[in-house]
Amino acid sequence: MKLFPIKGGIHPEYRKELTSEKPIVALPIPSVLYLPVQQHMGAAASTVVKVGDQVLKGQMLARGQGVVSAPVHAPTSGTIVEIAERTAPHPSGLPMLTIVLEADGKDRWAELPAPIADPFTQTTQVIRARVGESGIVGLGGATFPSAVKLGLGDKNKLEILLLNGAECEPYLTCDDRVMREYADEVIDGARIMAHALGAPQVVIAIEDNKPQAAEAMRKAASAQPNVTIVGVPVQYPMGAERHLTQAVTGRETPARKLTADVGVVVHNVATARAIHHAVRFGRPLLSRVVTVSGHGIKEPKNIEVPLGTPINDLIGFCGGINGKIKRLVSGGPMMGQPIVDTAVPVVKGTSGVLALTGDEVNERPTQPCIRCGTCVSICPCGLVPVEMAALIRNERLEDAAAIGLQDCVSCGSCSYICPSYVPLVHYFNYAKGRLNALDRERRKSEQTKALVEARNARLERIAQAKRDAAARAKAQSQNSDVNKADA
Repeated sequence: MKLFPIKGGIHPEYRKELTSEKPIVALPIPSVLYLPVQQHMGAAASTVVKVGDQVLKGQMLARGQGVVSAPVHAPTSGTIVEIAERTAPHPSGLPMLTIVLEADGKDRWAELPAPIADPFTQTTQVIRARVGESGIVGLGGATFPSAVKLGLGDKNKLEILLLNGAECEPYLTCDDRVMREYADEVIDGARIMAHALGAPQVVIAIEDNKPQAAEAMRKAASAQPNVTIVGVPVQYPMGAERHLTQAVTGRETPARKLTADVGVVVHNVATARAIHHAVRFGRPLLSRVVTVSGHGIKEPKNIEVPLGTPINDLIGFCGGINGKIKRLVSGGPMMGQPIVDTAVPVVKGTSGVLALTGDEVNERPTQPCIRCGTCVSICPCGLVPVEMAALIRNERLEDAAAIGLQDCVSCGSCSYICPSYVPLVHYFNYAKGRLNALDRERRKSEQTKALVEARNARLERIAQAKRDAAARAKAQSQNSDVNKADA
């Protein structure tokens, strides 16, 4: 299959050898699980249980709210002991409503939805409903509700379901191991998704540094003529959906558009496996594979982890911390977020837990920008990071947005390559967050203004109605007086 070049990108030390040959192992059920009601993009789920309730494995604990949302289920059986605000697995460290489940050790299943024996005879709506009620979100890190994404075929003519097996972040090998060990499940899930989307072709893109995964997937797909396995160059950020789409199809996604607008929908390989489980067996999303790695971990592993497991438990399962670490990261080192508290839980978007030493972080003092243009040459989005950063430092956020700030995918390539160690991506994330906050404030102000204007208009209508009624009463009174005088 012909491939197409993508602009920019970098080649960091991938350091996947720490876990790439470590098969997936299951973590024993922790004694207590912490389940935030928002583990996805969109509206938080609404709790449907209360403190003291006995729940079974797979039982819904919180129901999705609105179009873009996803429910949360019990990863094991036990008792709800608390529903309260707790520290969220988010760099802000702010609290989030969390359901605390004390496991009973019995791991008893709830009654699950009936398996769909032949999903290819079912309508798109049936498949989407099952995926939605199973709480499945994008497991590559974006955590967008998968059922919503499976509806993109309603408004777009889709030609390709592109399954992302690139896993371009350093250290992470969870997707690699999923493809090696569960290739049949991934292929079946991909075919189910393609059926729901109405996409006639499935392409599974795997970076060339994962030959065993590619071979396992080719073998599993050998009987499926509409499924193609393609190797893509080892180049960060190949796993970004716009760049992967361009590399595989040559189609460039316009700014502020979706890949669906060019006929392609991208899903992660682990998401495909989760959809296989939901459709074929009625199982909701209760766990995910997490890579625990870095030279600060004594025994790096790939682990199937129940959602809600405290990160402390993962680190302990891997032998604990190996010496002094510089940074704990959730996700990969390029786009991951600092872990503010090891008591926070694994959630649906947690692909990795990294304990990085000082040598791995390679942190150095920031120096003045020398305007070398290196960040411009490697930006995969064709932006000018040096100019955007200069504008943001002067709080000219709207000007930064005008030259493409919102098109930045926060891949971190510019920060990685900068010879002056300027934390460029931090500027961009700050500015995007600030602009979003300003936009919310502006919309709130406009809504308040509209409400005030509506209230004033209503009061004016009431006052006018009173004036009109008074005028009518006065006219009637005058007419009555005239009639009496005539009499």
